[in-house]
Amino acid sequence: MTGSVVQILESWNYLVVIALMMGGLFIVISQNNLVKKLVGLAIFQTSVFIFYISVGKMAGGTAPILMDGADRLYSNPLPHVLILTAIVVGVATTALGLALILRIHAAFGSIEDDEVLAMKAEAAEPRARRGDDVTGGGA
Repeated sequence: MTGSVVQILESWNYLVVIALMMGGLFIVISQNNLVKKLVGLAIFQTSVFIFYISVGKMAGGTAPILMDGADRLYSNPLPHVLILTAIVVGVATTALGLALILRIHAAFGSIEDDEVLAMKAEAAEPRARRGDDVTGGGA
């Protein structure tokens, strides 16, 4: 029994990643507010960052700086560099998502996705009644 507890404690970073990932996914699925959905996506994305960084670190590894006559274990810096780039891209896409939410609010007066979809369906309904051809090749 104590062996399994020790194993769980040694892999605590994976438990944190799974908890954050499932929490972010739950927020995205359960919320109707677009800002809350964007926050859920950011939490999910952060869990992926933590996963890659924790996998890239080796126990007892040092920074990959070569020294004369030293036989050392080095950690791979590539996952950390990739995540640094992913963080920049994540901030940019989150900013774009917030800008889109502002435009949706300006156009529809709401950021609740069910209300926006209902308003969009109401706006498309009169065109369908008039017989407007969506394809552009009328009769």
